[in-house]
Amino acid sequence: MSKQLNCHPLFTIRTEFLSVDERVSLSYKRAKLLMQTYNLSATDIQVCSQRYWSMMTDPIMSLDTAMFTILAAHVGLAIGTLSRHLKQRPDFRDLVNSLLRFETVGIYLLTERGHGLDAFNIETTATKIPGGFVINTPREEASKFMPASTPTFGIPKVALVMARLIFDGEDRGPRFFVVPICNEQEMYKGVESIRLGPRAGTSPLDFSITRFHNVLVPHTALVASKLDDYSIPEFPLQAWWNEVWRIPYGTMAVTAPWIASIKAAAYIAGKYSTRRCITGKGNNPLPIISFRTQQWPIIHATAAAHVMSNWYPIAIQQTTDKSLDPRVRHGIAVIVKTTACRHFQRCVPEVAERCGAQGTFEHNYMARIENDGKGVIIAEGDVLTLCIRLFSELVLQRYHIAIPDPSESLLAQHAHSMLDENRDLLRQVPDGHRGETFNSIFLPQAEPTIEAIGHAMAYSAALHSGLPRPILDVYECAVIRRDPAWYSENVGLTRLSQRLREDKAVTAAMPHLGRYLDDLQIEGYVSAPIVSDEAWKEYVDTMPVYVGNAVPRSVDQVQAML
Repeated sequence: MSKQLNCHPLFTIRTEFLSVDERVSLSYKRAKLLMQTYNLSATDIQVCSQRYWSMMTDPIMSLDTAMFTILAAHVGLAIGTLSRHLKQRPDFRDLVNSLLRFETVGIYLLTERGHGLDAFNIETTATKIPGGFVINTPREEASKFMPASTPTFGIPKVALVMARLIFDGEDRGPRFFVVPICNEQEMYKGVESIRLGPRAGTSPLDFSITRFHNVLVPHTALVASKLDDYSIPEFPLQAWWNEVWRIPYGTMAVTAPWIASIKAAAYIAGKYSTRRCITGKGNNPLPIISFRTQQWPIIHATAAAHVMSNWYPIAIQQTTDKSLDPRVRHGIAVIVKTTACRHFQRCVPEVAERCGAQGTFEHNYMARIENDGKGVIIAEGDVLTLCIRLFSELVLQRYHIAIPDPSESLLAQHAHSMLDENRDLLRQVPDGHRGETFNSIFLPQAEPTIEAIGHAMAYSAALHSGLPRPILDVYECAVIRRDPAWYSENVGLTRLSQRLREDKAVTAAMPHLGRYLDDLQIEGYVSAPIVSDEAWKEYVDTMPVYVGNAVPRSVDQVQAML
């Protein structure tokens, strides 16, 4: 499927020559093409079938982050949330079918401007009246932020709106409601969409602030299997998590394009560095890949791409394994997102920089995808906040996530040590996890610890999958760079030992760089013209050329201008 998509005319357009709105319109068209190509059923989405994961992990997603953003909300959140109610709520079937055909775009209005990640305490209200509900935004801080809700691009939109159910004047807790947002041309009465400005250097989308003013919806708008159940949940927070049950799957799904992006960045920089030369001794051309300072970032990104790509499908099986505790499944998704996204943030800027001025241009992919990547850190749960929650639960031993045995690798030793160190320290803290000490001493260790667990898991998966030893060794050295003091203090790797270990790993890997880049299987999705002289010259011919016949009146005029 993906081989057909990357050659489709919608994906061969040079987007840097389009206006902002032309690019947004193109992203919606591409999203529709993906829906038509994969032809998912509601069941595929509900159970996260192989077909669902094939679409979400298609490398084509890394080419257009706006398209992926549309689909992540439309498929994973909107259709996904509705899908489990279809047996008890056949009235949702027509809407779901329209969403599956992409005749209507589904958006997910959960977070609010004044609450952000504290979405449990949203303020939007859905007041029960005879025959239905009235949806209201009580104050500016309760505006929904930031899903794309404008009617600008000629497609109807419907939202799942998280609002507090008000029944007989009493707050019965947050629930989802189906609320029509706009038709092909304009907003529905009482719904306001305020289009936000662009996010710097990213794939544009019509991100918005959405508000409601006495919007009447029928009683069937309540997203629930039992329409007449307005009771207050016995465990409100647990009930809220049950409402947003698709978020853990989304945490996993939003990671996929960034693994493909690491692949693309490694491939682009690797091919460019192989052909780009400086003048060496005797006026002979010397490829810049000859320098260790060029080799490290490229082989690092290549190793990270291979290890993450190998680990991700294994982790999918774990996060969808219903025999595991749901907290463990979500925990694994958090570990994967944290590990892969931080690899992305370290690898892509570094290889882009090693491409010099060329690495800063949008047509060479890396600068744009670096900015786009900042959005995934927040999507489906902010990485740091997710890590704080998971780290706290693991330190408190409320449940356990299997970490590879310390005997397997240095990275596994590191992961166990980080977790054990914090557990031992907590026993010595008189005010426990509720006090200021936990806030000031423990929480800064949350993300490094979760990432260390991810490194150990990813390395273990790579080891058992038989990835080439040079790839494993380079990956190990890259991880050691993250906490060199621990490896010096605990396993006797001095600073010099670490440098020599890294030199040995890179030396062993570099003769195979070309094969490792080809094995990433990303070439068909790379359109950056700097990968070859031929591609660059073809691209230059597509750019605007300015010529003229003006002649300076005199040399004195030129000097005056200077």
